[in-house]
Amino acid sequence: MNLAIFFDPLAEELVSSAFSATTLAARVTPFLSVFPDWRAADLAVIGLDEWRGSAAGAPATHGADEVRRRFYQLQKGAGVVRLADLGNLRPGLTLEDTYQRLREIISALLEHGTVPILLGGSHDLDYGQFLAYETLERTVSFATIDARVDMAEQDGSRPEDSHLRRMLMHEPNFLFSFAQLAHQQYLVAPDVLAALQQMHFDRLRLGQVRDDIRQAEPLLRHADFVSFDIAAIRWNDAPGYYPANPFGLTNEEAAKLAWYAGLNDRLTSFGLYGYRPDHDSHGLAASVLATMLWYFVEGYYHRCPEPDFQSKRYIRYAVGLPDSRETPGKLVFYKSKHTEKWWLEVESLANSSVKRIIPCSYEDYIHAAQGDMPNRWFLTQALLG
Repeated sequence: MNLAIFFDPLAEELVSSAFSATTLAARVTPFLSVFPDWRAADLAVIGLDEWRGSAAGAPATHGADEVRRRFYQLQKGAGVVRLADLGNLRPGLTLEDTYQRLREIISALLEHGTVPILLGGSHDLDYGQFLAYETLERTVSFATIDARVDMAEQDGSRPEDSHLRRMLMHEPNFLFSFAQLAHQQYLVAPDVLAALQQMHFDRLRLGQVRDDIRQAEPLLRHADFVSFDIAAIRWNDAPGYYPANPFGLTNEEAAKLAWYAGLNDRLTSFGLYGYRPDHDSHGLAASVLATMLWYFVEGYYHRCPEPDFQSKRYIRYAVGLPDSRETPGKLVFYKSKHTEKWWLEVESLANSSVKRIIPCSYEDYIHAAQGDMPNRWFLTQALLG
């Protein structure tokens, strides 16, 4: 597929002004006059400037370019970096056309093992990101990091407020699980949270993330793709969105979540949405997003191979449980000797041939050892049917 027809090239100064042998500018292959060979890249940046799904309309300047300006000035981490910048996506004639363009582009990248990094535009663009996974012909899981849960009824609402509902209700259904992280309960209608609970999806409130950010790691490790709205970050740390919110993640916490996402060897696309440079007079939010990208890229290059739970690199723990018709007699956990990460084996009670090994935490193991079933087991059991 000739992806070049969908993109506008970058201004040379976005990369050349940051150029130094030790910066990321020296490691990126950008679309200036010649479209880069994205098949040879591990990661590919895609700039987005589509705002028709937002009630606030488009900002005056291109947010992805403002982030790039700072991202390429950052120092390269250890090891080889194979990064392509495909330029800025040309929006379609309609918003639906833009979603379909994203579907085609991301599908092509997934097919060749290149991880797209989607940067800018309103948060509803993750619907196009989501659609790309329909071509995989398998179930997928994803996670969203946002202050709100965008599940408004589609009739009469803006796409940025209803895109999550559209994804969860999509037919044909190819979704296995979903996780909503860092939402603020006073911004979310109770019936929306109840609906997520009834669908057996994971939820991790802002307060829970702030109390122990490590709780977010297994949820992000289970995701095939992650969608991050800048509105999840408190406005003082990232004043690049509207309306302003005094509460949210700190910039350090946002960077840590991006690191977790990058580390996930299952994750194949990452989106950073919602940045409005017209609210970012000092470029602080652009610097925060650039640093998040840096942590995502570093995480990617620190990935470990796909787990082989039968190898000697993993320790198997079997935890006995009280006899019950509703729970198994034991739970099986796996721990990596190298990373100390944990997994939980969930076997369907309805069909013993159906099982999943899902990411979990050490705390889940401790709860099981004390005789308490981890909530993660119940959620996965319900999804297995």
